[in-house]
Amino acid sequence: MQTFLQVLPTLHVILSFGLGAFTLAFLLRIVLTWYPEVDLSKGVWLFITLPTEPILKLTRKLIKPIGGVDVTPVIWVGLTSLVRELLVSPQGLLSQIVKQSKGLI
Repeated sequence: MQTFLQVLPTLHVILSFGLGAFTLAFLLRIVLTWYPEVDLSKGVWLFITLPTEPILKLTRKLIKPIGGVDVTPVIWVGLTSLVRELLVSPQGLLSQIVKQSKGLI
């Protein structure tokens, strides 16, 4: 248990950054759907496409486009935001455990 509490602040930072980065990537995917002429397989867009496309591809099998609009990036923005809020926000579970282990509560 002591080792877990020592690693927890680092895990907290990594999760916070990772979930924030994924939320931003999915938001950019939403914006990029407005510009179908943009080739997502070239240039800087690969940094957005490579981490998000496998997740979106799986989700598209479950949720078909609604009225021709792909809503899966919107769903993932919501999910990643929710998980980030529940785990690493100031009132999140991991944040509270880190504070308690440091004796701040």
